[in-house]
Amino acid sequence: MTINWLAFVTVVLTSLVAACGVVTLFSLALRIGDSEVVARRVAAVALYAVCVAVVLFGIYLIVPFFH
Repeated sequence: MTINWLAFVTVVLTSLVAACGVVTLFSLALRIGDSEVVARRVAAVALYAVCVAVVLFGIYLIVPFFH
């Protein structure tokens, strides 16, 4: 049994970047959503939607039933 180290490193880096990206988007949404300005609230909701889309896409990729 051999391990494809290049594929392993690719998966690790991709998961690290995706996790950091989702956390960054979520924290940015929290920060800009705490305002009375309507445009900032709309932007925060859009960022939350992007976070949800990324998480659902990750679940789609992991669960073979959805393919």
